[in-house]
Amino acid sequence: MVKTASINPRIVEGLYCEALVLSDDVRAAFALSGRLDAAGEEDEARVALSCEALRTTTRMMHAVAWLLNHRAYFAGELSEFQLRRYGKLTDFPESDPARMGLLDVPARDLVRASERFHARLKRLDAGWRERDPNAPSAIAALRARLGQQVRS
Repeated sequence: MVKTASINPRIVEGLYCEALVLSDDVRAAFALSGRLDAAGEEDEARVALSCEALRTTTRMMHAVAWLLNHRAYFAGELSEFQLRRYGKLTDFPESDPARMGLLDVPARDLVRASERFHARLKRLDAGWRERDPNAPSAIAALRARLGQQVRS
């Protein structure tokens, strides 16, 4: 039996904090003022840095937006219908290995960390979307089982 992913406020808050820290690291690492000069005169290295910076910051912005939508849902500001309709996590292609080879090691590690974080959110989102919206929550199902045990 395959268990679907469970999303609850505690998980979302933990991921949100992690996303903010990772986003700040991405912002600091890819602040392009001065970085393009450090990449050298090589146009290919400059293009690689620019492309991966844009791709990584966009990936993190979408991850934070997804988490903010879930926070709004748990705060009662969005319905489940609204969350399912508008709270989708966008797919992003993985980084180009040739371009990644032109980045320094810390930048590569940060790009990969953002890819892993986004993949975790995708798994959570997929598991949550597989769940029947009309099915009782895990807590409701547990309460029902406990109620049956008490009556027996």
